[in-house]
Amino acid sequence: MATRKRDYKHEYELQKKRGDVEGFLERQKARRLYDKNGVDRKGKDIDHVKPIRKGGKTVAGNLRLRSRSKNKSDNK
Repeated sequence: MATRKRDYKHEYELQKKRGDVEGFLERQKARRLYDKNGVDRKGKDIDHVKPIRKGGKTVAGNLRLRSRSKNKSDNK
């Protein structure tokens, strides 16, 4: 387990060095959070209620599952 945690931290540092967009990392974090909790998100998008671009964080209270069409139409 410790090796897995270390690998995640190392990969995160590599992503930051590569200049990956902060929003991308936040969306990955949201997917991991839902997967860890065993939520079936097949065919759904994870939506940040307060968008990342407006300062929204990846915490359980700011996330919700939505249909892909609804989420895409709201976010354009």
